[in-house]
Amino acid sequence: MTPDPRRIAVVTSGYCAFLNLYSPQALLPALAHDFGVGAGRISAVMTASSIAIALTAPFTGVVADVLGRKRVIATAMIVIAIPMVMLATATSVNGMVFWRFLQGLLLPPIFAVTVAYIGDEWPPAQVPAVAGLYVSGASLGGFSGRLIPGVLTDLIGWRIALASLAALTLIGGIAFMLLLPRERHFVRSEGFSASLRQMARHLRNPRLIAFYAVGFGVLFNFMAVFTYVNFHLAAPPYLFTPSMLGAIFVTYLAGTATAPLIGRAVDRLGRRKFVLLLLAAWGTGALLLLAVPVYVIIAGLTLCAMCGMMCQAVSTSAVTATAQEGRSSAVGLYVTSFYVGGSVGAFLPGVFWHTTGWPGVVAMTVTMLSLMALAVALLWREKAEV
Repeated sequence: MTPDPRRIAVVTSGYCAFLNLYSPQALLPALAHDFGVGAGRISAVMTASSIAIALTAPFTGVVADVLGRKRVIATAMIVIAIPMVMLATATSVNGMVFWRFLQGLLLPPIFAVTVAYIGDEWPPAQVPAVAGLYVSGASLGGFSGRLIPGVLTDLIGWRIALASLAALTLIGGIAFMLLLPRERHFVRSEGFSASLRQMARHLRNPRLIAFYAVGFGVLFNFMAVFTYVNFHLAAPPYLFTPSMLGAIFVTYLAGTATAPLIGRAVDRLGRRKFVLLLLAAWGTGALLLLAVPVYVIIAGLTLCAMCGMMCQAVSTSAVTATAQEGRSSAVGLYVTSFYVGGSVGAFLPGVFWHTTGWPGVVAMTVTMLSLMALAVALLWREKAEV
């Protein structure tokens, strides 16, 4: 059977977006050392992009609802290589924060609009499975974005490592333009004002609000765990190098392997029950992170990555299935909630890191998972299943 080029393009967009988003994460201890700053200060490199995404995601959706999907995605995928090159040449933390913020502005046109494209171009019954493919690409991109610069930093330095990601992103953008056909079922909004009115209606939809609340928690936990585990493992008794820190993100491949199974699980269990099971397993993985042996920590990270990515795929597919108009802006609002959570998850643990350390980060994660489970149990009613 000939592979569907649309599905390959969807995977490529997820890969390139998350290749860029998390690229400095495994390098944070090395960057903190080179610039002479602490964990809380250097974590601003991660927070900056999350804030930019949160600020612009809904309005990216509004633009895409007017201009069309492919045009917006392809342009962002090409242009985003520029701030990555500039990030590699930065001479201060403030400079890195600036270029990461600019990079964050260009990410919503890739992932928010790709999810909207999926909702438009595939039948509703196929949307969870295709969203799972997108998450597979995203998890592989997140893994590559940590492993590649981690290994290259030990070999040739972090500047060339980041520049190599810019080249890889450019190649991915060109491939995306060649593979993805123009949208066939896209219904153009009447104008920006009409699209803004659609966005206001999304904010009055309790089903969508419930999905947005879970999105907040998903990235809060991802950023808290996968940012500060680097400092935990770089410190005694582990003393991990950048290459070793990059290698621990092989755990992301668990999400790549399991995400395509999401459609089948949702069909059998329903979104609500499936996500509650995922959150319970995620909590178990978080508690494993308190163990001392590295192999137990790796097992915990694997479980966290797998459950988090599957939860993300279910939530995003639920948004596209629930929003009957203005899907780009509906997904954009989800992305805003998602990355507000990520910003808080990158910043808040840094405030308490020096007093509570790694156990405090894990406690924050478990608390957030409990709040997410409460929201799903009370607000994700079965009538929202589509």
